[in-house]
Amino acid sequence: MAVRDVLVVISMKKEISVLSVVGPTATYKTRLSIELAKRLNGEIINADSMQIYKEMKIGTNRPTQVETGEVACHLFGFLSVSEIFSVASYVKIARELIKEISNRNKFPILCGGTGLYIKSLLSDNTFLKDGTNFKIRAKLEDMVKNQGINELFLKLKKIDPEASNRIHINDKKRIIRALELYYSSGKTLTEQNNLSKNIPLKYNVRTIGLNYSKRENLYSKINSRVDSMISRGLVQEVCEVLSMQCSKTARSAIGYKEFTDFLKSKCSLDEVIEKVKTKTRRYAKRQLTWFLKDESVFWIYIDDYKNFNEVILKAESFAKSHFAQNC
Repeated sequence: MAVRDVLVVISMKKEISVLSVVGPTATYKTRLSIELAKRLNGEIINADSMQIYKEMKIGTNRPTQVETGEVACHLFGFLSVSEIFSVASYVKIARELIKEISNRNKFPILCGGTGLYIKSLLSDNTFLKDGTNFKIRAKLEDMVKNQGINELFLKLKKIDPEASNRIHINDKKRIIRALELYYSSGKTLTEQNNLSKNIPLKYNVRTIGLNYSKRENLYSKINSRVDSMISRGLVQEVCEVLSMQCSKTARSAIGYKEFTDFLKSKCSLDEVIEKVKTKTRRYAKRQLTWFLKDESVFWIYIDDYKNFNEVILKAESFAKSHFAQNC
């Protein structure tokens, strides 16, 4: 077969259709995804960076076997809190899953509120082959301790001016990551982003966003969910998790790190609960800021409907109208 003919075959290859269900915490994304999977012959791929940890059940509100039923769900509770897991690792595994699900003539449904996971997976960002270079990262972190973050920011500004304009001077994590990428690959963050923009999108994506039209309804639901977690045994779970050798990411999870002072008898349980509620509300606000930037999201406002079944019907109608060949 001639090269030209091969290119024609590749260009005619059908894109894999993917439905993404996003939104802030406490908006029933998992519940909706499970119902859609039942109705659309789908399988769910988790896109929540904390629901990946097997020891974190209650605090992340991870779906139970009773809730998922016979629906196939992937990347929930598959990793120990002691293990390190990167966005690049997530993208690699999730892309393989999307391919496998599609090859089984099933419909991939992405569900979660971690915007970076979803964007990286669906926008075809490229990543370094070895992902994280711990030696370089350690050296950069030592430089921050000894010289301050300003010194590293000046290095970034010299190496990658565009990235330095996008990253705040006090954003230590992103500054270190940008320099780590450069020293590991020889390519700046800006160069890698530009390369990823030239790669055609692999998927035919449609996104449903869940939210409340009244912010106070969202916050009320968050507060109720935290109270429910406490009654289901969150304190005991936190004690068990924090007694383990947790990765930095796992230890930073909202609903876990706030209990450190309580376990040291430095504050009351009521104070911790209120702190968790406040942090979760702020996190939901950041999630909304992220997802509202995407104009392609089809938003469904839960409190505009009489009950959640109507929300499910609306989402199902949207999916069927855009993925007729899959549903």
